[in-house]
Amino acid sequence: MIVDLTDDEARAALPLKWGTVEPGVVPGWVAEMDYALAPPLVDALTAAVARGTTGYPPFGDGGIGAAFAAYAGRHWSWQPPEDATAVVGDVIGGIRLAIETLCPPGPVVVPLPCYPPFRDIVALTGRELVTVEVDPDAEDAALDLGAVEDAFRAGARTLLLCNPHNPLGRVASRTELADLAALAERYDARVVADEIHGPLVLPGATFTPYLSVDPRGILVTSPSKTFNTAGLHTAHVTALDPADQARLRGVPLPQNHAYSPLGMLAARVAWTDCDAWNAALVARLDDQRRLLTRLLADRFPAARMRPLQATYLAWLDLRAYAVDDPAAAALAHGVRLSPGGDYHQGLTGHVRMNVATSPERLGLMVDRLAAALG
Repeated sequence: MIVDLTDDEARAALPLKWGTVEPGVVPGWVAEMDYALAPPLVDALTAAVARGTTGYPPFGDGGIGAAFAAYAGRHWSWQPPEDATAVVGDVIGGIRLAIETLCPPGPVVVPLPCYPPFRDIVALTGRELVTVEVDPDAEDAALDLGAVEDAFRAGARTLLLCNPHNPLGRVASRTELADLAALAERYDARVVADEIHGPLVLPGATFTPYLSVDPRGILVTSPSKTFNTAGLHTAHVTALDPADQARLRGVPLPQNHAYSPLGMLAARVAWTDCDAWNAALVARLDDQRRLLTRLLADRFPAARMRPLQATYLAWLDLRAYAVDDPAAAALAHGVRLSPGGDYHQGLTGHVRMNVATSPERLGLMVDRLAAALG
């Protein structure tokens, strides 16, 4: 069910990931998958374009809230109200809207390493950034709740949570999330949870939606990472408090207008009609995880990979090979990876590798990285 794109097909389908590297370079950087779209999405989008569905999007959520609620109920045994969702252009835009509209004044806590736009969006909202670091040598890489409480005690009133985590590929436990929720309630803080990778939890881990332990939390998500629809620009924000919902829907149009009718259609179809494809994707990514583990053991015995519990983004610690910027070295050998310093400024010897590709390309990426590190 998961169809690998050829190099030419991938270059046409993924103009950022593939179009910004020279021919012959294997791109393993940006979080897009080298797989063909799910057939229900192709059918629905093709029919929509044939009908000329390229006008302005409708008011309201277009049925996305109901579709997502049903998906969450089937997969996570948690179902938000169907009317709890507001559509936004993308997850980062949704986070900005949540901070500006729903979060109390005060600094924003961002755990490091983090998806780089988290830092940028805090600056764009005019808030102070407070970082909480995960020790790169820590065994579990759990969120440092003691440091979070220190930040809340000092005046921070928002925390950006990536659950599951990008770039660490980690799934937080229900206990950990409940403890975070208790801290947020104690200090009257809000947690904005980016759960875009929730449908990509791999066998052996269990995903807990943050709002299932914290009704004051704010969920921002999208089908775009799971179903490769980032270019359609549609995500959604879910809040359980009716007053929060009203505030989200009441913002002026220029503050939230970047979503598209094709993206809204794709979101409904993804959440409703693509469960079998989603399951096949998780099985493929599990295979890729096992393959990468074997390749690293063979070629990089001193490397450390964070247990890949979710996402298709492997976090590799290559400091044992004494190359400060292994991503730059790898690019010189024909593979583009994401530098660890992008996610944790000043951190050397780390890379993020996208494994959502063919087994052959994954092997080629590891071979070229091995050559780069000598």
